[in-house]
Amino acid sequence: MQSYSLLAPGKINLYLEIIGDRRDSFHELVMILQSIELADRIDLKAGDTQKITIHCNHPQVPTDETNLAYRAAKLMCDTFPDVYANYGGVDIAIEKNLPVAAGLAGGSTDGAAVLVGISLMWGLGLTQPELQELAAKLGSDIPFCIGGGTAIATGRGEKLDSIPDLDNLWVVLAKYNNLGVSTPWAYRTYRQNYNGNYISDTAGIKTKSDRVRTGSLVKAIMRKNGAEIGNLLYNDLEKVVLPAYPQVEELRTAFATTENLGTMMSGSGPTVFALCASETQAQTVAKQVRNKMNHPDLDFWVTKLSSGGIQVIG
Repeated sequence: MQSYSLLAPGKINLYLEIIGDRRDSFHELVMILQSIELADRIDLKAGDTQKITIHCNHPQVPTDETNLAYRAAKLMCDTFPDVYANYGGVDIAIEKNLPVAAGLAGGSTDGAAVLVGISLMWGLGLTQPELQELAAKLGSDIPFCIGGGTAIATGRGEKLDSIPDLDNLWVVLAKYNNLGVSTPWAYRTYRQNYNGNYISDTAGIKTKSDRVRTGSLVKAIMRKNGAEIGNLLYNDLEKVVLPAYPQVEELRTAFATTENLGTMMSGSGPTVFALCASETQAQTVAKQVRNKMNHPDLDFWVTKLSSGGIQVIG
């Protein structure tokens, strides 16, 4: 059995709208998701036993069954028990380059890479749709992470429609190293404050989703018009996260004072990003915000938008 090395890119939200509640207790969403080149590295090899083992270079990443990479491997073992019995366990090494608990799908993309890697190691030949169907059992972001690029996500985030990939822009990411925001808390708080605006009927949900599909932001993405895209960034969760986390709001304000195409919090935060037209502009924005905030716990990354998802590199 071969070993495999894969890149697992992170993602940002260019658009996140909460439409209403679902019967499964999740929210009905419409989002525009975008891969970035900043990525973790996942190395898979056959284990000496039937066990799944996780190793990671980042101390904040769990290496037990709560890790999505572990859960992805366990799902493959449970789904294909005969193949698992033949090949045995898997050793998974995670080189963490994406910030942890950042709203960038770091755990989800690691899980996606494990699904892809084990399919290759075990010779399963699973197609992308088949992998995404498995991924949906693990989490809402994982199906997108499989294929990556640029996509409209609906349902709880697992239903994907590709649109022309956006890969001509750069992005600056910033996050306080020791600050995390609970995604369940963010959605729960939004529900408590704004459920009066929720739509529950199927026709209304479809109308809302279709409005985004045919809306100005998708048209701007199709034209690769960075200035328009920056002006149309939107995230409902900013309404609850920014008031509760002043550091995130101050960081967003600092980005807004620089010359960039647009700035926003990604997902449930606490990462804030700014879109830029070039690497030079992105480096300048990062330097300006770093100097303005002058906080030793604040980390920055400059990367490019990406047209791909999980990538096999060896």
